Amino acid sequence: VQLQASGGGLVQAGGSLRLSCAANGRTFSSYGMGWFRQAPGKEREFVVHISWNGDNTYYTESVKGRFTISRDNAKNTVYLQMNSLKSEDTAVYYCAASRSWLVPPTRYDYWGQGTLVTVSS
Repeated sequence: VQLQASGGGLVQAGGSLRLSCAANGRTFSSYGMGWFRQAPGKEREFVVHISWNGDNTYYTESVKGRFTISRDNAKNTVYLQMNSLKSEDTAVYYCAASRSWLVPPTRYDYWGQGTLVTVSS
């Protein structure tokens, strides 16, 4: 599975962005998908995960109520809608695929190349 993240950009605090992660391959629907982010000088951190069928999601506390993950298995794409953005959301955002539920980053099988989100205050 190859993943291509897109949709990053520069936005003012309080604004919104929608990230997309497109996958090739016919096995996309068998993978849970996660979004991670890495801010400058910091370690990569978990943001959210969605199960293979979209029925289950898990968000890190700092984005609950502001970010929404969804997926369209017919389009082999997972989305991250980000609202009420804050300066601390500035980071490179990565999508990743895993056959397991809520595992450490090392257990994700495939990673996208990342897309930069910059939130200006």
